[in-house]
Amino acid sequence: MARRLIYAAVVLALSGGLASLAIWNSMRPAGPARAAPAGTKPADLVPDSALVDVLSPDSIPSIDDPKFVAPAEASRWLADREPVVSLDLGGQDRAYPAQILTWHEIVNDVVGREPVAVTYCPLCNSAVAFSRDVDGRTLEFGVSGKLYKSALVMFDRQTDSLWLHFEGRAIQGPLTGTQLEVIPVQLLSFGEWRREHPTGLVLSRDTGYVRPYGENPYESYDSKEGPYASFFRGPISPKLPAMARVVGVASGNTAVAYAYEQLGAGRPAGVAHDTVSGRDIVVLWSKGTASALDQRLISNGRDVGASGVFVPVAEGRRLTFEVRGGAFVDRETGSTWTVSGRAVAGRLAGEQLQPVPHLDTFWFAWWGHHPDTRIFGA
Repeated sequence: MARRLIYAAVVLALSGGLASLAIWNSMRPAGPARAAPAGTKPADLVPDSALVDVLSPDSIPSIDDPKFVAPAEASRWLADREPVVSLDLGGQDRAYPAQILTWHEIVNDVVGREPVAVTYCPLCNSAVAFSRDVDGRTLEFGVSGKLYKSALVMFDRQTDSLWLHFEGRAIQGPLTGTQLEVIPVQLLSFGEWRREHPTGLVLSRDTGYVRPYGENPYESYDSKEGPYASFFRGPISPKLPAMARVVGVASGNTAVAYAYEQLGAGRPAGVAHDTVSGRDIVVLWSKGTASALDQRLISNGRDVGASGVFVPVAEGRRLTFEVRGGAFVDRETGSTWTVSGRAVAGRLAGEQLQPVPHLDTFWFAWWGHHPDTRIFGA
C-alpha cells in the first residue's frame, strides 16, 4: 500500500482526526483554437479560491514521448475487461489503457500528424482528448496539481496557463478564454476495442516511469457516497446519487445527462434517442467493461459497461436503434451495430456512425460543470 501511495503522489490531509486521501463536451468545435489578442491580460475565468491545491505541478508526470505496442503484445498484461480510451484520428486507431492513465492523467501524442492531448481524470472517471494546436503553436500539457470541482486542471508548458480538463478551456493565464478543439473518444473494454481495431496500437507500459500499472490507487472510490469532501467545493445536486455514472453530452448552452442505471435497467444493453441543440443523437450502452476505480486490481473491477454517442444517420437515412437479443439493431435495415457505432452485420455492414463528443463520468462531476443539465427521462 505504501508503494502505491508514493507512486500516486498521495498527500495525507488530516481533518478532525480523520485521514482523507488526496489523490490526485461540447460538440466538436468547427475550427482551431484561438488565443486572446496579443498584449491583453484577460481576467481569470475561475478564481484561485475555487481551485484546490493538492500537489505541485508535474508531481503526477504526463507522458510526453509515448510508445505503442500491437494489441497481441498488450494482451499479455491488459485484460479484455479493462477500460481503455479509444481514439480514432487520421486513419490511426489508438488505445490508452486506464491502468496507465490513472498514474499519468495526460498523454501528449501525435496521431495522424495531429498533436493531441489524451486526458483522463480518475477522480471523475472522465476521458477527454483535445487538439494541442493553438494559433499555429503546439502546446504541451501537464498535470497542474490543482483541482476544480474535484476534476483535473491542466497547465501548458509554453505559457503556464491553466486549463479545465472537462472543457479544454483556459481559465487562468495568458491564454485565458481559449477553447481547445475537442476530439471524440470512448471509454471501451480492451476486448471490444481490439475486435474493432485489430491493427490498432496500444499505449505501452514502457513510459519511462516505474509504476504498479494494473493497480488502482483509488480502491473502492466509486463505492463512496460522494467525492472526497476537500476536493469538491459547493453543493451537489441530489437529483441523482453523487457517484452515479452518467453519459454527459453538451452543445452550446444545452447539457444532458444519461444515467447508466436507466440505460441498462438490468439489461445487457440500452439505447436512448434524443435531440440536443436541434441535433438528433443516439446513446448506446452495453455491459462488459470493468470499473477502473473499484478493486485493487483494475481487471477485477465490477462491470459498469461502456457507452457511445453518435449521429444516428447512415447512407443519408436516419436510423432508429433498439436492442434485440442483447445487440444493437436499427429498425430501418435490420443491421447489427456495436457500441462503437460500427455496423457488423446486415445491409449496412461496414458503415460507421459519426461520433459525438461525450463524457462518461460521475453525476457530481458532470453537474458541477453543468448545473443546468437536463436528466434524460426525468
